[in-house]
Amino acid sequence: MLPTLAAGSVFFIGLFMLSKTCLKYIPALRWSEGDAVIVSTGLVSSVQAITASSTGYIIASSCDDIIEDQYWLASAYILFAMPSFVYDIYAMVMCYWYKARVKDHKADSGAKPLGTALTGYLQRKFLMVLHHIVVMDTVCFPISVFWRQGKGDYFQGIMLLLELSTPSVCLGKILNHYKQQHTPLDKVNGATMLQC
Repeated sequence: MLPTLAAGSVFFIGLFMLSKTCLKYIPALRWSEGDAVIVSTGLVSSVQAITASSTGYIIASSCDDIIEDQYWLASAYILFAMPSFVYDIYAMVMCYWYKARVKDHKADSGAKPLGTALTGYLQRKFLMVLHHIVVMDTVCFPISVFWRQGKGDYFQGIMLLLELSTPSVCLGKILNHYKQQHTPLDKVNGATMLQC
């Protein structure tokens, strides 16, 4: 259990740090810290969603009896993905902070400290944080790993398939951040999101 949780922590945080570093230091890109954080957050969320959806498909398609059949990935992936929800709260706060800093610089009012941004984020996005902490960490995790006693892996696979639209949502947020809402890429992304 602990090695799988540790592997998830290293994977998601490592992917974030690697992509942020590459976006900041690759000579052709040289993005600002804030832009690198925003794009890296979307990238990590998309990778998690693609991994979850793929895992969900594998689990659901491997179960003939939707109640009794078990597939090893059902519990293993939940353990692996749990650190991504903790990381995701951190990443969302950092994105909020960098976006607020950009707005503050445009208004010439000075950048807010991280603590102020955290308070502002919690006030505006309380339900999102509640979703990550309560639903995922205190409800879904214990049910998925301990209480279901190996039953219903098929349904767990179907639930993981719900992540399929996340890459389109992340790309939409990035395009919106860069004022690219009416580009052909945005139109293709919107059509893809409708299909998910």
